Amino acid sequence: MIWRPSVTVAAVIERGGRFLLVEERIDGRLVLNQPAGHLDPGESLIAACRREVLEETAHAFEPRALVGVYRWHYAAKDVTFLRFCFAGEAGDADASHKLDKEIVRLHWLTPAELEARRAEHRSPLVAKCVADFLAGRRFPLDLLSPQFA
Repeated sequence: MIWRPSVTVAAVIERGGRFLLVEERIDGRLVLNQPAGHLDPGESLIAACRREVLEETAHAFEPRALVGVYRWHYAAKDVTFLRFCFAGEAGDADASHKLDKEIVRLHWLTPAELEARRAEHRSPLVAKCVADFLAGRRFPLDLLSPQFA
């Protein structure tokens, strides 16, 4: 058996002490997550992150640093996710851009508000990525080989 983790990207976007989160319907349940999604074949990690943020929030996003690389096993579906989480800057939302169908609404939450809603997090990676961001974890993008960045 060959192990094939599901590669995803995510964005930690902070403005004025609040973080941009998406509320999405997954498996019939409303959950909170960073703007995030799967890496498409032939796509770079940075391009995937830009695309996912735009699709899920209507904000243009420019990754500036890598917050971390995370592994999480979703036992319910026996899937292991390998997440590349980026920090960066987002422009204003484009009101004419239609969001992905799973997205119910966007939230700008403080760390305390996010913590109070921990039961709604899509995975433990939501809190971990914010905690690492708040701890100042930032790695230069050139850490990634050019063909993967």
